[in-house]
Amino acid sequence: MSEAGLKIDSKGFVEPPRKEKKGKFRKEKPWDDETVDHWKIEPWKPEDNKGGTFAEESSFATLFPRYREQYLRQVWGQVGKALKQYGIDCVLDCVEGSMTVKTTRKTSDPYIILKARDLIKLLSRSVPFEQAVRVLQDDVVCDIIKISSFVSNKERFIRRRQRLIGPDGSTLKAIELLTECYVLIQGNTVCSLGSYRGIKQVRKIVEDCMKNVHPIYNIKTLMIKRELMKDPKLATEDWERFLPQFKNLRPKKKAPRNAGEGEDEGAERKQGASESEGRGEREMDEDKKKRLQEAAVISSALLPSLGGGVGSAAAGGEASQAKKSKKKGKKSEKEYTPFPPPQTERKEDIQMRTGEYFLTAQQKRSIQEQTLKEKQKTKAEEKAAKRKALFTPPKEESFSESRNKDNSRIDLTNLSAPISDVAQNIKKTMKKVQERQQQENELFGDDEKPQKRKKK
Repeated sequence: MSEAGLKIDSKGFVEPPRKEKKGKFRKEKPWDDETVDHWKIEPWKPEDNKGGTFAEESSFATLFPRYREQYLRQVWGQVGKALKQYGIDCVLDCVEGSMTVKTTRKTSDPYIILKARDLIKLLSRSVPFEQAVRVLQDDVVCDIIKISSFVSNKERFIRRRQRLIGPDGSTLKAIELLTECYVLIQGNTVCSLGSYRGIKQVRKIVEDCMKNVHPIYNIKTLMIKRELMKDPKLATEDWERFLPQFKNLRPKKKAPRNAGEGEDEGAERKQGASESEGRGEREMDEDKKKRLQEAAVISSALLPSLGGGVGSAAAGGEASQAKKSKKKGKKSEKEYTPFPPPQTERKEDIQMRTGEYFLTAQQKRSIQEQTLKEKQKTKAEEKAAKRKALFTPPKEESFSESRNKDNSRIDLTNLSAPISDVAQNIKKTMKKVQERQQQENELFGDDEKPQKRKKK
């Protein structure tokens, strides 16, 4: 082998360099050029359609709500002009409430019909024409996100939807600036209009918000990513260490364990607990007994007048403890039987026992009718009794009973009562007499009163 890297055979001739096996049959392609941007979307030109006109007509239709009819009538002329440039025909049917777009013989772009379909969908979802017409451009796409299926409760749905808008639309404005998309929240849908990356970010924010994740968390990550994109050194690095990691503060529910493992562990815990409790109770009982004995000796020596008050208190304490232990006692467990429980009877067995199984269909029907008539009869009697109760006159009190109830009369027999009470009773009777006189004057008038004779 020479210094230049060429192989020399035994005769002294230079061997030609061998080609590598990988890419042996590969020819150079016209797009193998580093100066060409393969991700650039080239605009469509009529010359690109070398197949000619389409074989069949393609059409799409969508319905729109009644409140959009007036706006669509005003804007439909502009919609027709915008679609005519691409050779698409459009029809507005206000009777059925639908919009239709279809291809013509002048249509050259095969994908433009799908863009026209997106245009009429956006118009039906209250997107203004100035924004919706942008979807006809090659680098702009749209996404209509349905949010009604995420939450079943209506109040919760309204609250979470309001989070996307924010106070005075600040959250929605932040989402639009960071994703570079137009976002409109209308009813049960969210419409986004922009680049592929932008609408993907908008969908994630919206879905997380409806799953009870506040939009501010996603907005924060987008802001950090936007700053990291400015640094060319971090273009090839992982950004995970820079992004915030939010934790869920809600405690997770524990998963149920296997039945066998749970029983074994529970039995071991109970056994250990019972042993430790037994030791503790013994020690406590011994200490208590000593203290009570000492207290009883001191009380008998120093306070003989109490008559064993401490001893009685100790007895009361023991009784209360006995009651607590009774309450804390385990529930009476059922006796173990090796035999299985009795089998539940079938519907046919019950019918055989009652005799219903052997009856014909006509007999069963007659029995059902009879029971139904009996129920109707009892209900009719109850209703009649209620109606009759309305017409029964109430019980009237006799004159003697009403007179006894009158407390305005002065009781002369009870002379032991104080004078002030008697005076109050007299005042009450005088007031009642005056009220009666006024009532008589109002009824009879001044003319009908018996006039007094004038003295001569």
